[in-house]
Amino acid sequence: MNILNEITNFIRVRDIIDIALIAVFTYNCLKLLRGTRAEQLIKGIFVILILTKLSEWGEFYTTYWLLNRLMIWGVVAIFVVFQPELRKALEFIGRNSSIKNNLYTKEDKPKVVEEICDAVASLSRQKIGALIVIEKMTGLNEFIETGTKIDGYVSSSLLINIFIPNTPLHDGAVIMKGDRVVAAACFLPLSDNENIAKELGTRHRAGIGVSEKSDCLSIIVSEETGAISTAENGVISRYLDIPTLESILRGIYISKIQESTGFFSKWRLSLDERKENKE
Repeated sequence: MNILNEITNFIRVRDIIDIALIAVFTYNCLKLLRGTRAEQLIKGIFVILILTKLSEWGEFYTTYWLLNRLMIWGVVAIFVVFQPELRKALEFIGRNSSIKNNLYTKEDKPKVVEEICDAVASLSRQKIGALIVIEKMTGLNEFIETGTKIDGYVSSSLLINIFIPNTPLHDGAVIMKGDRVVAAACFLPLSDNENIAKELGTRHRAGIGVSEKSDCLSIIVSEETGAISTAENGVISRYLDIPTLESILRGIYISKIQESTGFFSKWRLSLDERKENKE
């Protein structure tokens, strides 16, 4: 009897874990699809499913046959129509399971953030348009190849000089990898999201577009108003101040430090911080 109870309890725990895994998977899928074209397409598929079932119950044989065939061929069409979303989902899985090492140290973080913020503040005051893309886990080599290679350490003066009007590199985007400016005058894909505000121009659409293709952070400075915006995961945040931008950048570089260190490295970093606090 006790053995049966243990087996029953084991099955119940296993079922709970199974349901929890499915719930987490479904939640993440919906999170990935929210705000994309796939969201509208999924709604259309649900409508077709409901109509198919209603036509079966109502014995509308011709309509049922047509909708049923449409659903069969629709399974094949899904892989074609959802290609960008499937790619994004696979990249998301790859980023979260990646053990890629990064070259950031505790000392590099404040310097990089300070240089970027100083450059953006200066460009904003002068109303000089700028687009800076910071690579995270997903590589941006396909966009880097469209620009001019620089491969220099980031500095506010370098970023400002790149975007000065009527200079060879001012038109296009700067792509950064860690604490280095990899390339300038890069061409980026424009977002085709119809919900983007009409007053936003090509620079903002390019910043949003590249953030839809990867997990990068785009920093955009408006040429007309000097307003600072960021784009991440296809979502734009407008009218940011420098402290807010600094907080976003610190979050990025801190997360890179945590991803690139193992358990013992994190433990050692924690000990170093404790020593600094005591001093």
